[in-house]
Amino acid sequence: MRRVTIGPDDLVAAGLINPDRQEEIRRVAAEFAVALTEDMSAVINPADPDDPIAAQFVPTAAELVTTDQERLDPIGDERWSPVVGIVHRYPDRVLLKPSLLCPVYCRFCFRREVVGKKGAVLDDESLAAAFNYIRERPRIWEVIVTGGDPFLLAPRRVADIVRALEEISHLGVIRFHTRVPIVDPRRVTPALVDALAAEKAVYVVIHANHPRELGSQAQAALLRLSRAGIPLLAQTVLLRGVNDDAGVLEALFRRLVTMRVKPYYLHHADLARGTSRFRTGIASGQRLVRSLRGRISGLCQPTYVLDIPGGHGKVPIGPCAVRQGGERGGWLVKDATGTEHDYPADPDAAEE
Repeated sequence: MRRVTIGPDDLVAAGLINPDRQEEIRRVAAEFAVALTEDMSAVINPADPDDPIAAQFVPTAAELVTTDQERLDPIGDERWSPVVGIVHRYPDRVLLKPSLLCPVYCRFCFRREVVGKKGAVLDDESLAAAFNYIRERPRIWEVIVTGGDPFLLAPRRVADIVRALEEISHLGVIRFHTRVPIVDPRRVTPALVDALAAEKAVYVVIHANHPRELGSQAQAALLRLSRAGIPLLAQTVLLRGVNDDAGVLEALFRRLVTMRVKPYYLHHADLARGTSRFRTGIASGQRLVRSLRGRISGLCQPTYVLDIPGGHGKVPIGPCAVRQGGERGGWLVKDATGTEHDYPADPDAAEE
């Protein structure tokens, strides 16, 4: 079993915190789960107080500060959870959460109130009820297996989930969301890859926030998945002090694409309790996204999105390059340098 750093003593032993911070970490760990894999520990620079990998995984007392805007359930999962383990926010897709355990616990996690707690794995009865819920609703076309991290389950359990979902005729897509290929890549064994084999489309969406996370072991794990014919996408959270820099995002997205992973979403950080130090402003996020438009390939560009607090869904919030105001009711379109150009009015404008 590979070493996992789970508490103040482990963090001190790994040289990731000074001994005088142990009590601070104990207070945080009493509120929120703490775990850090050997792979991520190895890329942290303990001499750098602003290390972007440490910022994501090593607890700090800042997590005990809650702002007025922050919420226990920032994206409204509970509102849309008709049965245990299911979130049904959109008509054609559901989240299935078989486990709320993770190999690492991100300090900005929007589910930090529930992950890593007692009873975090669905029992057989609850999992069967979740499958029945999906079975009985033919409008559901896609199931997103998430959590927690479903790739912490034994390959046999993953295979059971894939088989059960594959037997539901109205499903078209099975999607897994996971951090494992990045933070604990040796778990991506041939047995796990085989467990994902299906006639239905199976996608894997990874989570990576900084190019230093994408080492040789992660590359090998992703290659095992892509060689099996599994399409790979990536989610990134925009985090102040971690990746709120055009050069860092450019390096991350280019690296992902060279590893056969399409950047999918760039998430604006959610209003989870104790995470204010990570959130940028929306305007600064839009400036970053705009600055990337003219410097990296479209393959490298995710959609900048926000989950509206309260469970109202995910929406794109990227900058818009077009506005009305050109000649004779036309449009002004802004290029990558910020220069605006005229574009003709819509053909049906006169009819309106």
